[in-house]
Amino acid sequence: MTIKAKPNNQTTLFNTKSSDNRGAKISCSALIIAAPHSGSGKTTVTAALARYHRNQGRKVTVFKVGPDFIDPMILRQASGELVYQLDLWLVGEQGCQELLYRAALQSDLILIEGVMGLFDGTPSSADLASYFDIPVLGVIDAKAMAQTFAAVTHGLASYRAELPFSGVLANRVNSERHEELLAENLPEKYRFYGRLPADKLITLPERHLGLVQAQELSDIDQQLDKAASFIANTALTDLPAKVEFYDVESNSQYDLIKGALVGTTVIIVKDQAFSFIYAANIAFLQQAGAEIVFCSALEDKRLPSGDILYVPGGYPELYAEKLMNNVSFLRDVAAFSESGKPIIAECGGMLYLLEQLTDLEGKTYTMAGVMPGKAKMQDKLAAIGSQWVDLPLSLNNQEQDNVMRGHSFHYSCAEINLEPWCQSVHHPSERAGEYVYRYNNILATYMHWYFPSNPKLTLQLFKKVS
Repeated sequence: MTIKAKPNNQTTLFNTKSSDNRGAKISCSALIIAAPHSGSGKTTVTAALARYHRNQGRKVTVFKVGPDFIDPMILRQASGELVYQLDLWLVGEQGCQELLYRAALQSDLILIEGVMGLFDGTPSSADLASYFDIPVLGVIDAKAMAQTFAAVTHGLASYRAELPFSGVLANRVNSERHEELLAENLPEKYRFYGRLPADKLITLPERHLGLVQAQELSDIDQQLDKAASFIANTALTDLPAKVEFYDVESNSQYDLIKGALVGTTVIIVKDQAFSFIYAANIAFLQQAGAEIVFCSALEDKRLPSGDILYVPGGYPELYAEKLMNNVSFLRDVAAFSESGKPIIAECGGMLYLLEQLTDLEGKTYTMAGVMPGKAKMQDKLAAIGSQWVDLPLSLNNQEQDNVMRGHSFHYSCAEINLEPWCQSVHHPSERAGEYVYRYNNILATYMHWYFPSNPKLTLQLFKKVS
């Protein structure tokens, strides 16, 4: 799973079929759920499909295209299984291949929620579909549409000639007559799977970084079961066509990292304030042999003992007062920092380490204060996009690939009174991205890192102090 491409490598082979490094083969029903644009209802449809087939006794594995953290929380609640990212750039071709093969070994159905519009991004959901020959289900918000529904369907299906296209579902359509109107104007070569209504019960609430987290919704299971009941009235009740998935023949990260972190205890802050963490990051650390200890900066009064502290991103601004008032936990974080043990913090986790955080109402809260600086929330999106960073590290005076891939998405700005250690670069534009700070034993940045993108570098970052 190691990414071999150099930082400036603009991969142009996403439209080709996967063919290199093929090992054993297995078949599994699979479908990519995509749309013309964001907000069409991809997450709702994917979650409804997952819950429906799970309720039929099938094991459903769901993936999310792109770096989103919040949609996977909903999808995990729907499927009952961990949700990993699939992205040909972030995860890599071999990484995606390995994840899909392992899922196919143990699943009856693989569902993949796309990102943005079907052809948006570099790489896009369409790139993934073409690369692995996985059929696409187009989800179109047709609430104010009639004959144009057929035109949009034709565009999704034919814009790229080699795209495997399964058919289309009309979303937010409440009447049978409206459904008939959509279907009768659709050419026969495009399969019409039916409709989902616009129902307030299955509408998932949103906030500035996307959907509200699953654990914050008290009626989430009721919503998912209701959405699943609508699937029963569509042609999506049958399993989709099977797709052949291949194992990675060599260069597996699992062989590379096995046992490398045995004897290392990693403390991960994970609660409603800090929950933006790739499932693959946790799996990576576990597969490397690290002992993972989860804790809450909101509820726990003491920080558990361990060798390394990892504070991921999240919504610290929504819980700033409660974080500030958990004085004993803040003191333990400060003591951990003073001990010289490594701390790795991303986005909201970095804000937590600063001296102050000001919310959208202008209220200022005291944070951990182990990094000099302060942050302020704003209404305007501050940064978004895939990024890579080349960390200026050396191991035994030998040159190595120090490129880590990830993404950035935040509505805050930070004034940090430190000289940046290095700076990330946006993919594919190569614009300057986020600063990375190295302060004593702390490594912090707005960028969310995808650890499996560089296993050797990640192992070095999580090496405990002797």
